[in-house]
Amino acid sequence: MQDFYYMLVVKPSSHLELFSDFLVDILPVGFEETDDGFIIRSEEDLETISWGIEQFSEALQRALGEVVDVELTLSKEKNDDWIAQYQQGITPVEIDPFYIHPTWEAPKEGMLNIAIDRALAFGTGHHPTTASCLRAVAKYVKPDDEVMDVGCGSGILAIAAIKKGAIVDACDTDPLSVENALVNAEQNDISYRNLWEGPIQESDAVYDVIIANIVADVLVFIASDLKKRLRDGGILILSGIMDKYEDKVLRAYKSFELTERIVENEWVTLVVTKKGNE
Repeated sequence: MQDFYYMLVVKPSSHLELFSDFLVDILPVGFEETDDGFIIRSEEDLETISWGIEQFSEALQRALGEVVDVELTLSKEKNDDWIAQYQQGITPVEIDPFYIHPTWEAPKEGMLNIAIDRALAFGTGHHPTTASCLRAVAKYVKPDDEVMDVGCGSGILAIAAIKKGAIVDACDTDPLSVENALVNAEQNDISYRNLWEGPIQESDAVYDVIIANIVADVLVFIASDLKKRLRDGGILILSGIMDKYEDKVLRAYKSFELTERIVENEWVTLVVTKKGNE
């Protein structure tokens, strides 16, 4: 082990989820999520990564037509046991009836425990969209429901549905997500009915509940596919929606009945119900 390591603290002014997706794509190592950004640690110099994040921020600013700043602090640190320090900074999340905790923490009696290590995969219950989806899963998923998790990421929402007694399929177009979803299922001693790398179009099943925590534009793009795969009277849990794009998503699902709207900060989760003969 080297005597030192590099630490890059990343603090975007907004759009944390987009920065998180970018880091997942480019980093050869894991990273820690904080309330206002991310911490990257590596024994390799992180100057190139820092430059890439700056370029991404500028590209995002041009694409969105708004100011997107990012504060970057690169330092060289003594190589103490930073993994232990990292573990001390991670707190479990309780969203009744779920208790989401890292693998090194004990489960909580009387709760539906989900063991997922933060930063090893995105989707740990800390982000508002994941938390809102967990609340929706808790309320709307029933035992023996057939559930689909589209863009499953870490698999946390699929695992939550399984813990509630549902029969669950999951998919993601990112191979890293599929791998993480499988690992997380195994460490929670559960299994999906089906898990695959690819879109929902590869399924010919129909579902009682479909969960899609993605981004607004993708939710609009796949609206017809979700409608086809949902039973009459079925529930769609749509998330990853910034409040300014909510109307766009609602228009794409205008044939559905809006059942519940869950808002956390600038993020909106929509629960909609499919009417008969739609």
